[in-house]
Amino acid sequence: MSESLFVFTGLRIPKYEILYNGTGFIIEGFTDAQELQLPIFFIFLLIYFIILFGNAAILIAILGDSNLHTPMYIFLVKLSFIDITYASNIILKLLHILLTQHKTISFSGCMIQLYFFISLTCTEFLLLGAMAYDRYVAICHPLHYYILMTIKKSCVLNIMVWVIGSCDTMAHTIVISKMSFCASHHIDHFFCDVTPLLKLSCSGTSNVEMITYINGSLLIFPAFLLTLTSYVLIISNILKIKSEEGRRKAFSTCTSHLTSVTMFYGTILCLYMRPTTSYSPSLDKYFSLIYVVMIPILNPIIYSLKNQDIKNALKKHKNKMSFKRQ
Repeated sequence: MSESLFVFTGLRIPKYEILYNGTGFIIEGFTDAQELQLPIFFIFLLIYFIILFGNAAILIAILGDSNLHTPMYIFLVKLSFIDITYASNIILKLLHILLTQHKTISFSGCMIQLYFFISLTCTEFLLLGAMAYDRYVAICHPLHYYILMTIKKSCVLNIMVWVIGSCDTMAHTIVISKMSFCASHHIDHFFCDVTPLLKLSCSGTSNVEMITYINGSLLIFPAFLLTLTSYVLIISNILKIKSEEGRRKAFSTCTSHLTSVTMFYGTILCLYMRPTTSYSPSLDKYFSLIYVVMIPILNPIIYSLKNQDIKNALKKHKNKMSFKRQ
């Protein structure tokens, strides 16, 4: 196994682990029934195309319309990019397994998938916090919005979110990659997730669990607190608006983001901010589909249906494409 695959993540896998994990892991997936493999393949293929199409439409609408080059939509571009990368990291390998029936994944491949999964999850946590703050400024301080949230500041926030999310999760992957997996090499999941890997380890899992809680305290909790505080202030400000039409318009600008935040935080916190001993493969495997599949599908729908600017931008792009064909 080449160690060059780990250069970009900084991982160094000990030789004895490379020898032991030479055949990698076996991803169990959802079922062993052969007659169900092809139907499940086509279901996930359709899901993947929906995710690509929905998020690509958001990217095209925003990047192709100069009127949407504002902080709020820059954050939304980042969210759509994360959703595409997130789904590709997990679903593409799952599609290969379902189609070829080769359920093995190399040790290096598993660690790389794990790294991107944790990294993108943490990045989305931070991004949702930044988006909540952006909505707070827009609703509670509308006259100062373009002073407090400039394009430059939003770009800096996006870069910080990406860098922190990518670097902060390195510790998880490095510690897990140095563990001994002698109990079994069968992962009772449909991708290389943290908890199923810990269940296979002969090494103690206390270090990983401690890193998870430290990471949650220093990174996830502040992002959650920023999001919660922003929405408490937003709702408080909206309730002070005397006009019912004004309250409706103000609330409509943040309902899409609030819906996305609720789904993402709810599923991730329930699955990972808890002891490994409470892991239930039969339940958690399917519960994971909410954030791996449902959220990347629903995000474009939520943001496009609730946003007239994006719908108008998509119509303009459609008209341009129709004109070019003529």
